[in-house]
Amino acid sequence: MGQIAALRCVSCGSEYGPDQIEYTCPACGPRRGTLEVRYDYDRLRSELTRDSFARAGLASMWRYLPLLPITDETSIQPLRVGWTPTYRYPEFASELGLSALYVKDDGQNPTASYKDRASSLVVIKAQEKNMPVVTCASTGNAASSLAGFAAATPLETIIFVPERAPEAKVAQLLVYGARVFLVRGSYDVAYDLAAEAAEAFGWYNRSAAVNPNLVEGKKTGALELAEQLDWNPPDVVLVSVGDGSVISGICKGFAELQSIGLIERTPEVIGVQAEGSAPIADSFARFDGGEVAIEDVEASTIADSICVGAPRDIVKAVTYVHANGGRFVTVSDAAILGAIVELARRTGVFAEPAGAAAFAGLRKLVTAGDLAGKSAAVMITGSGLKDVASARRAIGEPAIIDPTLAAIEEHL
Repeated sequence: MGQIAALRCVSCGSEYGPDQIEYTCPACGPRRGTLEVRYDYDRLRSELTRDSFARAGLASMWRYLPLLPITDETSIQPLRVGWTPTYRYPEFASELGLSALYVKDDGQNPTASYKDRASSLVVIKAQEKNMPVVTCASTGNAASSLAGFAAATPLETIIFVPERAPEAKVAQLLVYGARVFLVRGSYDVAYDLAAEAAEAFGWYNRSAAVNPNLVEGKKTGALELAEQLDWNPPDVVLVSVGDGSVISGICKGFAELQSIGLIERTPEVIGVQAEGSAPIADSFARFDGGEVAIEDVEASTIADSICVGAPRDIVKAVTYVHANGGRFVTVSDAAILGAIVELARRTGVFAEPAGAAAFAGLRKLVTAGDLAGKSAAVMITGSGLKDVASARRAIGEPAIIDPTLAAIEEHL
């Protein structure tokens, strides 16, 4: 199992012991002082090989325990999380002018989203720390994920989501037994309330960015993609971006694999934001290697999972993508709705709007000629069953017919 060497602030570089601090750098504050988990990479370089993970015999993200901050395996839930399928589409790739196209479907996780990678790990950390209550603010996926993985534990789960969160996601929360507060306001309002409550009542906070363990779970998608492609990652990897934690994890995962010698190069990581909710893309466009600009926006997009006006992991996302050599692209809600349909009909993968946003970004770059001849992977971060109402907006109505062959022939 991975042993944390230090927690390092992404802004000032201050380092703290693994048990010295819980959440963010006190000198830089919660927005700029997000922490990254550092390991003994020299030791890992000498101990890990490409066969190390396969030898674990686990078809889940727990095959990567040497790169995860877990000290007690007994708290690992039996739910299978990670090791989601990576599909190949050679004919579709050729049509798009790509040398290869891969789709990694994290809608196959237990609660049908990428957030399971982070929540499963946080539930373990909460038990290691003997915390009786875990909480988070979420647009829906992170919350249902946390509730799902805490369900079979003694942990109580208290969740804060925007009042307008999709019904399917709220239903998941209630089925798993979470105590749910629908907050009158945006996700950002719910986030601040959850942080205030966690501090006041002593709950363990799983909310995006504030908890450094989240990125550790989210990086496993990159580890899997590399291993599933025989340690030869594609030229580019596209992922949707809301708070910035998922793309931070993807970048960190590839960087760690290269650091310990398991891959020769890192792919270009491309973040995709909705045009109506793009504060991280805007900040990245102005970034010159110095201080990351933080300017919040009034977010509005059909993709609720990435509808974030005050992204909490913006510093980490901008600096990690810059170090990776990656970039950001924005897409319209119309393009996202179109991507839901095209992705489903060409690949068989049904994605929620945020997951489809990554494919919309691919389509935009392909149309511009930016990816000609390259290999690309699209990370699908959530199942379309999470938000069926949005999918219905992108498709026509089915035919209603009398129960006769004549009626069928008329419509045919």
